[in-house]
Amino acid sequence: MMQLFFLESKLALRYLESEVISGEEVVVLLDDRALADGMPIYLDDETMMPVEPHCSWGRSLSNDELGKGTMKEYGRILFRYSEHQEHRGRDVLSATESDVRAYKRVRTVLQRRPIQDAAWGKESQLLDRFYGYLKDDVGLVKQRPVRVGSRGRNPLAPKLRQRMDIRHLTLSQYRYFRDVGLGGQLPDSRVDLSFRGWSPHRNRAAADLALGTGMRWQEWATVLLPELGIGVGHPVRDVEFTVQACAKYGKARTIYVPDDSMKGLESYLLLERPEQAATSAKRLEKRHRDLFVVSRIDHESGLVYGVLDGMEKVLEMSAMDPELRRIAVHETDVGLEALAVFICQGGLMPGADSWKRYRHAAWRRMTALADEHTVLPRKRWRWHDLRHTYALQMLNYLERQMDGEEPDAAARRRRHRSYLSSHMRLNPLLIVMRRLGHASPATTYEYLEYTDDLLNEFDEAFRGWVGELGSEATYAQIASHAFRLEKRGAADAAQG
Repeated sequence: MMQLFFLESKLALRYLESEVISGEEVVVLLDDRALADGMPIYLDDETMMPVEPHCSWGRSLSNDELGKGTMKEYGRILFRYSEHQEHRGRDVLSATESDVRAYKRVRTVLQRRPIQDAAWGKESQLLDRFYGYLKDDVGLVKQRPVRVGSRGRNPLAPKLRQRMDIRHLTLSQYRYFRDVGLGGQLPDSRVDLSFRGWSPHRNRAAADLALGTGMRWQEWATVLLPELGIGVGHPVRDVEFTVQACAKYGKARTIYVPDDSMKGLESYLLLERPEQAATSAKRLEKRHRDLFVVSRIDHESGLVYGVLDGMEKVLEMSAMDPELRRIAVHETDVGLEALAVFICQGGLMPGADSWKRYRHAAWRRMTALADEHTVLPRKRWRWHDLRHTYALQMLNYLERQMDGEEPDAAARRRRHRSYLSSHMRLNPLLIVMRRLGHASPATTYEYLEYTDDLLNEFDEAFRGWVGELGSEATYAQIASHAFRLEKRGAADAAQG
């Protein structure tokens, strides 16, 4: 048997007490070996010595500069597979095709909660990568346990390509989710005096920001105050900033935040956040050494200057990853305060589990207060549903603006297929693809099917989504901004 650990240099620095080596020396040694936090470490359960080839493979993940979360996920997959092999009386080096297929059956059929094709696809790719390392990099096996399929395909991967699970909200569903589920109102818009939710203004503002920008969860949840122009000393309208380190695959793109999404943040920034920041200032002061303390922000260049782990740093905001953003603070009148827009009771940015807890609580409230007139989504809503809603509304608007109305469903599908072969800069599909940060037009194309779903088309598609009643941003404004940028880019290209 073995145990799985993950490298955390700061924990060694803080807690290691040994006569043999100090925490500071361990950190220096890890830095000298270029070992990244999150690297999986496998130790024998009895001797606590490294288990090979697992540990060497873990180091290869670190050398590949994978993200901390990715290395942890990969480490757990290999650990589960290794335990499966041990229960069968074998190790990973002696595995046969039967062993790997038996593991697949356990994971996808026999276990109490079988995983779906998407999750198994990730595990099968990881196992294929692991045996590729054993065969090609270190020569510990002569061949992979599973025969390679045609065209080099992994035969254990799901045979059917999984379609995107596109789930979007109607206007009434979004209003109900935001105002009743997150905001604590009653379905008739009255204040619910029995509501005991914490920080409803923050959660409502987060929903408006996600819906108004189309950002992924890790992008909008980690936004910093200076990225939204907060604290520059003058009013800011139509904010734009670049996401990269928090974007999927680190692919940089420009985010446009409509003015009414910014107004949706005002209640939170004025009513809730100051109190949260003030009550947590002393707590953050005690953690001063563990935080990235920013001393200066250059709004023009997007650079932040501060101290991290006792060293002075100058970083671009777009290059700050989620973990660094979470510990970024600056000095204010009340003491240390987080740079993140959204904070929780501890004074720092809420993590993934916290945001999951917020939406689960909202869903429970939504279902408890629903009546015969309430139309809830078929499945419990996800934050990502707001991104899907943004994409569909943008596609609907741009398509109608550029190509006009088309009542015939077959003609619409022919028009949609033409988008894939068109490389025009003003192609609706490509505009939305760039706005969402998709790597391929084929991903965005899947949304077009839902624009043909007449049950989900809205006569008032671009009115009343973001902001307070009576002063809402419209999707027409958001899409028009993108349209102007694309036209400007096309004109610049023509002149060049």
